[in-house]
Amino acid sequence: MTRQEVFEKLNEVFRDVFDDDSICVAESTTSNDIDDWDSLEHINLIAAVEQEFGIKFNMGQVVTMKNVGEMANIIISQISE
Repeated sequence: MTRQEVFEKLNEVFRDVFDDDSICVAESTTSNDIDDWDSLEHINLIAAVEQEFGIKFNMGQVVTMKNVGEMANIIISQISE
């Protein structure tokens, strides 16, 4: 799966979780960029991303994610194993 394909899927997940079809995530997108992205929605988002990609993040990965680009890096590393 290419990085572009990962981002296409991430856009779908973000739009679904935040119920906002206008969301378009980029490498540098953070919780500050999306109005409803709080700690509770972060848990929902992580669960939805894990389900979409068939992966499981460990706690260390979740804590170190600073933006969507880092999330994509972890997803790509896990699906290419």
